[in-house]
Amino acid sequence: MRCPFCSHDDSQVKDSRPTEDNTAIRRRRQCEGCGARFTTFERVQLRDVTVIKSDAAREPFDRRKIEQSVTLACRKRGIAQERIDQLVSGVQRQVETSGEADVASRAIGEMVMEGLRRLDAVAYIRFASVYRDFTEARDFEEFASSVRDVVKH
Repeated sequence: MRCPFCSHDDSQVKDSRPTEDNTAIRRRRQCEGCGARFTTFERVQLRDVTVIKSDAAREPFDRRKIEQSVTLACRKRGIAQERIDQLVSGVQRQVETSGEADVASRAIGEMVMEGLRRLDAVAYIRFASVYRDFTEARDFEEFASSVRDVVKH
């Protein structure tokens, strides 16, 4: 593993342990060149998946994009990082086990929406406002009232 500080090619693993949700291995490493310590995470990747964007552009599936979006939607909501990681891992697992090599970004967005709907109503609305491109206050009102109606029933 290349050192992020000095770019030396070799590092030594000092400690390995599973993450709290058992979806990755956390490795604590020390660079053999400069002695700096850093952490890496190792996750299972079942298959290479290509995401087809709404403009027909194609790009490799990137878990970090989902992680960033969900973290932003959950910001200041008091949601434990472990629950966010579980949601992101669940979406990644759904994408990789779908059996498809190409997945529409819209389908991934819907998976994230479903996970957030079950996790936190405010985070769900925040994500939806960007994902569904709300342009007016009325868009928020209509969506929030539909969420409120679902929660009541």
